Amino acid sequence: MFDLPTDLPADLAPLSWLVGVWEGTGVIDYETPDRVFAGEFTHRVSFSHDGGGYLNYSADAWLNGTEGPGARLVSEVGYWRLSRPAGDADAGPGLLPAAVDGSARTADDVEEMRNAEGGFDIEVSIVHADGVSELYLGQIRGPRIDIATDAVVRTAGAKPYTAATRMYGLVDGHLLWAWDIAALGSELGSHASARLARAE
Repeated sequence: MFDLPTDLPADLAPLSWLVGVWEGTGVIDYETPDRVFAGEFTHRVSFSHDGGGYLNYSADAWLNGTEGPGARLVSEVGYWRLSRPAGDADAGPGLLPAAVDGSARTADDVEEMRNAEGGFDIEVSIVHADGVSELYLGQIRGPRIDIATDAVVRTAGAKPYTAATRMYGLVDGHLLWAWDIAALGSELGSHASARLARAE
């Protein structure tokens, strides 16, 4: 049995079921004009918090080899948060402190942020070690998250990658996710999925 964290800021209550380390396996199935990529991988995902109004995110995946984990496939880090305009009580940008002292947001404040579909709009920023940065927008409704890229930025040396969608869901205590991408000359399509269990 998992107990939801009780020390989170109110803004993170809708995301609280993600907190922890998740491990498991998944499958790759993606076709480009030149090649079909297929295989199994091992995946480790971590959602943590440090008192801010966001969740810290990190994920790593390795191709499964005949004798254990093989080549690293992805290493990414980022931040997940509810969408809301920054105000004078918020720090930033950069190292700028808040312009005014603000009281902590309450559960009632967060409830007022529900969208027309009964969920919460979210923003997710993810940076990959291979030079790709993604800004996702989407929503969380109970134990399901759907996000799509609003922007993708690549370094000059990164491989072609133009868009993505991700879906996360909590099913029978497991974190299930699916990731669609548009990359290497292909349109947006199924790329990978996994089933992860909460690590002890």
